[in-house]
Amino acid sequence: MQPFFRNTLVPLNSNNKPDLSFFATDCFHFSARGYAEMATALWNNMLERVGEKQTYNNFTHDRSKLKCPNPEKPFLSTLRNSGFRNSDLNLEKTEPSVPYWAVIVAAVAGVLVGSLLIWIVSGRRAKRHRHEVDTEKNIKTTPL
Repeated sequence: MQPFFRNTLVPLNSNNKPDLSFFATDCFHFSARGYAEMATALWNNMLERVGEKQTYNNFTHDRSKLKCPNPEKPFLSTLRNSGFRNSDLNLEKTEPSVPYWAVIVAAVAGVLVGSLLIWIVSGRRAKRHRHEVDTEKNIKTTPL
């Protein structure tokens, strides 16, 4: 929904090499600087109208690029307030696609199946442990 990272390129330093200050020491995750840039881009994307959202991040580390809500548009942009969906709300009560009792039955069945699996696994472990202890006792009590 927020395309700010879709066409982003790795930021380069003055030597046209990847700017590692945007990345953590593992070179995979972002550093605090990288997260700050991503947060700014995400915030700006949420304020841009649908269809006019920036699809890249230019990694300029410039606070002036941070957009703010204004009196004409003091809200986050959505499909509805950007004019892409029918603005009429359907407030009629509709039937849920899944009956409420089916959710309860599925939850109880899941708990029962999980409990059964735990019981089986713990029983097998206990049996294996008893067998190992019995074998150990037999070895100790058997005369040589």
